[in-house]
Amino acid sequence: MSHHPLRYPTLEPQVKYPSVERLRSFARLLDRAFVIPGTQVGIGLDPVIGLMTAFVPGVGDFVGLMLSSYIVLEAARLGVPRATLGRMVSNILIDSVVGAIPWIGDIFDFAWTANIKNMQLLEDHLKFPSQRQKADKLFIIGILSVLLLVAIAVVAMSVILVRAVLSLFSM
Repeated sequence: MSHHPLRYPTLEPQVKYPSVERLRSFARLLDRAFVIPGTQVGIGLDPVIGLMTAFVPGVGDFVGLMLSSYIVLEAARLGVPRATLGRMVSNILIDSVVGAIPWIGDIFDFAWTANIKNMQLLEDHLKFPSQRQKADKLFIIGILSVLLLVAIAVVAMSVILVRAVLSLFSM
């Protein structure tokens, strides 16, 4: 009976495939669910949620960040190393922080497809697994905590910005 070294993911490829397909569909739904007729430009739920909640500051960005975090969590479960998870989190942070800027952020959300970028990182890792050890639970909890804190900060900054703008008009 042979034992697999700990540096390799514990899930077998046939177990990973349905998870990757599900995550790929989820990323497509968030970033490129609908194609604008006559173009090849796709719009996903992430920017649509941001636009729909434009009158409630930060809510769309918070929801988008939480949905995007699911892909990172699943990638960690599939054995992605720390460096790759860090790049995935960076994609989400860029999407959330720039996306929180009124009007500019909404346009940015259409162009910056963090979830599709993260799926590419996940699939690259699964095609060419590195010899690096997968991330431990403490690291995963840490990055998810950072994402949650950033989400809360984005909402808070959006509320402060909207209040400041409204106070300028109420003078």
